[in-house]
Amino acid sequence: MTATSVPTTFQEATAAGRLLPLTVLPGPHAPDRPIGSISVGFRLGGEQTGGQVAIVEHPFPPGALVPPHVHTREDEFSIVTAGAIGFRSGTDEVTLEPGGYISKPRGELHTMWNAGPEEARMIEIITPAGFERFFLELADMIAAGPPHPAALETLAASYGLFFDPTWVPELVDKHGLNSPFG
Repeated sequence: MTATSVPTTFQEATAAGRLLPLTVLPGPHAPDRPIGSISVGFRLGGEQTGGQVAIVEHPFPPGALVPPHVHTREDEFSIVTAGAIGFRSGTDEVTLEPGGYISKPRGELHTMWNAGPEEARMIEIITPAGFERFFLELADMIAAGPPHPAALETLAASYGLFFDPTWVPELVDKHGLNSPFG
C-alpha cells in the first residue's frame, strides 16, 4: 500500500462504491483556520471516508467558549489532546485533560471551552461526515470579514445546526471566559 498524505483540500477516496485505503503521515498539516473563538484543522473529510466519518482538530486559545449548539444530523466524539477542555450538555459539566473522551449525540444542546490557562486542543470525530463542510464554509465566511448574524444563522441552519446562547452569560461568569459573541 502506498502512503498518501492528506492534501489541503478533501479528495475522493472511494472507487466503485468501495472505500480505498488511506494512510495519513505524521507531519505538518494545512494551517488551522479561524472559525470564531476557536480554529479548525481539517484532517479527514467525507470524500476520503465514503461519507462515514470526518475528523477535524480544534485548537482552543485561553478563554475560548464555543457557542452552545445542537446538531440534528450527526454525532460527535471528542478526544482532548492538550490542555483542559470543559464540556456541558444539559446540567452535566465535566473538564477533560489529555486522553479524555466525550460523546456529544445529535439533538443534545452542548458547548465546550478552554478550561485552563494555556492553549487546549481536541480531535473531533464526526459521524456521518458532512458537517466538516460547515467549518469550511464558516472559515471562508470569516476570512471575508465579520459575518452578518443572519448569514451565519442561514449557514448553520443549512447544516441542521442551531445555536442557543442561554448558557453563555453563566459560563462566562463561572469560568472567566470570553463571550463568543464579542
